[in-house]
Amino acid sequence: MSFIKYIAYEMKSPRKREKSMKIIDDTLLTQVADEAKKSPRLRMNYNFHQSLDEKCHRFLNCLEPGTFIPVHHHPTKAETFVILKGKVKVSTYNDDGEVLESCVISHDSGTYGVDIPKNVWHGLECLEPSVLLECKEGPFVEHEVDGILEIIK
Repeated sequence: MSFIKYIAYEMKSPRKREKSMKIIDDTLLTQVADEAKKSPRLRMNYNFHQSLDEKCHRFLNCLEPGTFIPVHHHPTKAETFVILKGKVKVSTYNDDGEVLESCVISHDSGTYGVDIPKNVWHGLECLEPSVLLECKEGPFVEHEVDGILEIIK
């Protein structure tokens, strides 16, 4: 079938067309941010991946001030954070809980994201209402006891 005939066929096809794109716009960010405000953890994810077993997890993470993602690591997975809105402090730690490096990501600072290598302790602190785009390898594995670093002050 030629390309022209294929296009003509597709235009006449009675089958229903499904949306193929998920649009990341202010409407979606506001919807997920509203859910984060109501959450006891003051954060909410919006997954683009269809299953926790998928090989690549892509999602929005909406954070409200007062939430802190505990210091944790992923022994076999890197993790990328890109700021879409707001301001978040990302820190890395050694095994004793001492801060190795900190970075504030925001459009104002011109630092738009970070990539955390596998097995590096890291934590996030929300400094103002924020939305992150996160990406990491799947499948999802619940943190084991040694996956969260307890920092004694």
